[in-house]
Amino acid sequence: METKEFEFKGSVLNGFLMLFVNIAVLILTIVGIVQSIIMLDATDGSQGGWLLGLCGLMIIVNIIMWCGHMQLEPNEARVATWFGKYAGTFAQTGFFWINPFYSTKKVSLRARNLDAEPIKVNDKTGNPVMIGLVLVWKLKDTYKALFEVDTQTMASNPNAVGSDTKGLMNALENFVRVQSDAALRQVAGQYAYDDERPRVGDDTSGMDSKTGELTLRSSADEINEQLELKLDERLALAGIEVVEARINYLAYAPEIAAVMLRRQQASAIINAREKIVEGAVSMVKMALDKLSSEEIVELDDDKKAAMVSNLLVVLCGDDNAQPVVNTGTLNH
Repeated sequence: METKEFEFKGSVLNGFLMLFVNIAVLILTIVGIVQSIIMLDATDGSQGGWLLGLCGLMIIVNIIMWCGHMQLEPNEARVATWFGKYAGTFAQTGFFWINPFYSTKKVSLRARNLDAEPIKVNDKTGNPVMIGLVLVWKLKDTYKALFEVDTQTMASNPNAVGSDTKGLMNALENFVRVQSDAALRQVAGQYAYDDERPRVGDDTSGMDSKTGELTLRSSADEINEQLELKLDERLALAGIEVVEARINYLAYAPEIAAVMLRRQQASAIINAREKIVEGAVSMVKMALDKLSSEEIVELDDDKKAAMVSNLLVVLCGDDNAQPVVNTGTLNH
């Protein structure tokens, strides 16, 4: 997206040099005031008056020059305006002096963290779910942040935005919080919370085992990518870059949580039964093949059916088997 931000092109002087100059001017002004008072008490009072007036003017100039000092730490910047016109962004680290008639606002370019409280949304199937996110963001375009978003109105203390970095960044954080809420609702509404019934042996990582669609629970990486894209689209207006966005909380809403838990328990029981039956059938087949191949005993179809039935009951039953010893012959 096109940006109107550019580097500050005005005159920038070393802050320590100008500090020395301002101190020297202040000392000379004080000396001049003392000398003018001495001259006023002497015979030549007119010259003392002129010197005192000049010293008063120098005090005003010195006070204005002191306002030109500014200090920047790493990952901080100052946005300069010249009587309301954007004059560029200054981001060099150190102690500097610029024309004091430039109005500057300090902003932070450091990464900030937002842990959004879980909100209630309806997923694709209409089920209410609680979902929350954690977002890492930082300011990338200072022009958009200050002049294309109304941070002055959003701030809790509007009068302090111009001079208070914390107030400005808190205003931007409020903007991020509102937009992240909207993006999270949009993304969560496009996907179901979970598939209805995962199949044993199916690859359910990332997709619904029945429909092949992404789900909120099983497709964390894909959903997070979609969330980052939506947030980038919404926050680009304010010159904000999304470093990372992750869903950190996902659960059914309290009013349906109990019902969904019972459904999950039933699904887990069905899956376990399917696995047990699959293993039991494999064991029965192995037993019949072993008896036949080693010619231990010959079984007709009826006895095979009875044996299969008994083995399946033993292998698939919840209770321990109670063996019965048959002392008769197979012909009975």
